[in-house]
Amino acid sequence: MSLTRTLTLLVTSTVLLIALIASLWSYIESNHELEELFDAELAQSTRIVQGLVRHLVDTQAIEQLPATLSETLTLPLDPAVELDLEADEDEILPGGVGHKYEKKLAFEVWTPEREPLLNTLNSDDNLGLAPGYSWAESRGHRWRTFTLQDPETGFWIRTAQREDIRGELSQELALGNVLPLILALPLLLVAVIVAVQLGFRPLARLEKPIRHMAPERIHPLDDRQAPKEVAGLVQAVNTLLRRLDLALERERRFSADAAHELRTPLAALRLNLERACTEHPELSQDLIQSVDRMVHLVEQMLLLNRVDSGIDFVPTRNNLSAILEQSVADVAPLALKKQIDPVLEDNTDQAMVQCHSALINTLMRSLLANAIQYSPRNTVILTRLVAEGDGYSISVCDQGPGIDAGERERALSRFVRLDQRQGGGAGLGLAIARRIAELHGGHLVLSDRPDGGSGLCVRVWLPTSYRCEQHRR
Repeated sequence: MSLTRTLTLLVTSTVLLIALIASLWSYIESNHELEELFDAELAQSTRIVQGLVRHLVDTQAIEQLPATLSETLTLPLDPAVELDLEADEDEILPGGVGHKYEKKLAFEVWTPEREPLLNTLNSDDNLGLAPGYSWAESRGHRWRTFTLQDPETGFWIRTAQREDIRGELSQELALGNVLPLILALPLLLVAVIVAVQLGFRPLARLEKPIRHMAPERIHPLDDRQAPKEVAGLVQAVNTLLRRLDLALERERRFSADAAHELRTPLAALRLNLERACTEHPELSQDLIQSVDRMVHLVEQMLLLNRVDSGIDFVPTRNNLSAILEQSVADVAPLALKKQIDPVLEDNTDQAMVQCHSALINTLMRSLLANAIQYSPRNTVILTRLVAEGDGYSISVCDQGPGIDAGERERALSRFVRLDQRQGGGAGLGLAIARRIAELHGGHLVLSDRPDGGSGLCVRVWLPTSYRCEQHRR
């Protein structure tokens, strides 16, 4: 489970939920406040009409009031202009006569005796007049009304506004408040994701040295870059790394010391056996072969310890073709004993690579010795060097029994010999060769012969340039 992914999902889900709740709450509250504002404007319009009625009552006769009120409070329109007051394309009326929403406002005025002087609403509920807010039905629409009676003149005044207009304006204004939050939400989510990624970057910096840390170069992590939340974990990992380094160092020291200390008694033992050979040759010959096998094992253990520890591994630029020629020449006497012909096929022109020449020579001698050991007499061992990618590929193909595909990975393990009846090795040759290839940033694989014949092909790929991160891997 990814902590970064989990935290990102939790934070983004929380942000989305909070934004949704905030948007819904803002929308509802905005609608409510706007309804209050419209009611307040409705009452204010009624009081303005109240002031107008007071003035007209003082200056005009009662018979003139209907005409004056209709002229003042009714939207003037030019009869020659056809106007769709329900259309939404243009809210400003042509000719500068006003706004079309004015037509969706209605004014009513009654005398103290409830005789109508102005009735743009065309409703017949004057008998039920009562001060305050109410609802009325007219012309197929529902209207919000506010009614009051002037205490000085006794006139009844009512102002009405269509409900659909109030709803339309409320929704537009409420959405105007919510829309910026909705538009900013994707940017907020991106910012959250980026913030989480940046917040976990110190952990990625701690993970990188561990990923590329090799057993021969174990070092503690830099806890100065560690966040406080994982400081304890980093300290525990550093403690574990120190213990592991000490354990590996003891193992390397023990292998080196044991192999080194075995050299002297084995050499003395072989010398004494050679002296006794004249007296009992039939017994000493088998003993000498066993001692030689033990000496070979000790030499391979020392080499394996040196390769694992990376001691004195300083790559230089070398001619790989020359190294292969020297390796083939080194095993030539062993090949002649079995009447085997080691052939080198070089398809390059001075293949220059950055490597440790002695280790590459050891790798090739190990592969060639294995091929000679398991090849029958009067056969050919072909070593081919070709350019491949940003490096070079070396293949050593014999005509021996080969290795089954299911056993090849096990054959590359240490101290594994698939056929105990042949040779006197200890099962370290292929393991050492693969470790040397990995040390140079390359790889070693076992495969069938390309011509389909009996035998085994060992392919080694080495890069042209040595890179430190490859070595740490």
